[in-house]
Formats: sequence, C-alpha cells, structure tokens
Amino acid sequence: MDAPDEVIHQSLRLRIMATLNALADGDLIEFTRLRSVLSATDGNLGAHVSTLENADYVRVEKDFVAKKPRTRIGITSRGRTAFAQHVAYLRSLLEDPPIPRAAG
Repeated sequence: MDAPDEVIHQSLRLRIMATLNALADGDLIEFTRLRSVLSATDGNLGAHVSTLENADYVRVEKDFVAKKPRTRIGITSRGRTAFAQHVAYLRSLLEDPPIPRAAG
C-alpha cells in the first residue's frame, strides 16, 4: 500500500478501528462502552462511526433492552482487511521511511 487509508487515518477513527479489531469476529461493543474506552463525546464518536459505517468498515446495530435504546458497533470483514492494510502501510513507513533528496 502506497498511501494511508484516509477513512481510517484520522486519529479517532484509527482508535475506533483498533478497538473494534481487537474484538472476536462477530462481536459487538456497546456505543457507551466504546465512548468510555476512547474518552470521546457522543457527537464526535457518532460522527466518526457514521463515516466508518458509510465506508462499510463497521456495522451498527440498534435495538431495545428493557425499553431502553441500545446501539452496538462491530467491525466488518471489509473493515478488518482495510485496517490490516493501513497498519501494514504505517509499519512500512516506520521501518523504511522515505529519504529526502538533498537540494541541488
């Protein structure tokens, strides 16, 4: 990969994807738990989750538990692949940084 995944590269979205990638396949995390883990606000987290959902990197499930709304988020297989590729890009950048040419 020659360039970062611009959807994932943003700091909070990278942290969201890293957190979701740590879950087992098919597992979901509640929005409130994710918000707490990432120390994010509702609005900020919601906006970034929407961006990731639009890219098909995460899925959002909404339901009710004891008449209270519940939102859960999980990573998709496309999201796992994109995250792995982005991590590989970052590792390659760190292990073999571009060398600037001397001004001539």
